[in-house]
Amino acid sequence: MTKQDVLTFSDTAEQNLLYLHETLHQKKYRHSAYTTFILCDPKRRIINKASVADRIIHHAIVRVIEPFYEKRFIHRSYASRKSKGLHKGVKELRRMMLAVTRNDTRKAYYLKCDIKKFFDSVDHDILKDILQKNIRDQDILDLLVGIIDSFHTEDRKGLPLGNYTSQLFANMYMNELDQYIKRVLRIKHYI
Repeated sequence: MTKQDVLTFSDTAEQNLLYLHETLHQKKYRHSAYTTFILCDPKRRIINKASVADRIIHHAIVRVIEPFYEKRFIHRSYASRKSKGLHKGVKELRRMMLAVTRNDTRKAYYLKCDIKKFFDSVDHDILKDILQKNIRDQDILDLLVGIIDSFHTEDRKGLPLGNYTSQLFANMYMNELDQYIKRVLRIKHYI
């Protein structure tokens, strides 16, 4: 089922895409406002939906920078990654647990953590610092900063649930913790 906003954009797709290209080329692109709605799946989530034009930009950005970051993520990072995902992560966790417990014949302990309201808590300044460490092209940085700053909670934090770029930004943000746990703390069984 195609949504009305996609159909409207598609009616004049060539013009719209040329306009997007021109605004990017002239460095005049600005992210537009979000449409907010509530989704229950079964947990209640507030989704902030970008315009079709903005979503096209998000997809283009992810296609360009994701391969660069994919090489930097730890192998056992599974969230929102190609050829990974929840089910593969659970399988790997089970495999690790069987190895540590020697097929459930020994006791083992584990720590499961979750970050409460993670997307709402992402600090924009920290995320921008992470981006600046790895991306040297100022035009791309400006574009990414514009997307990050296009949304925030009251305390100038947060990534919108619903942005394609939010998934990649979240992985980049959490990669700092993953790298610390693997490289500094040298935790062998970490997922």
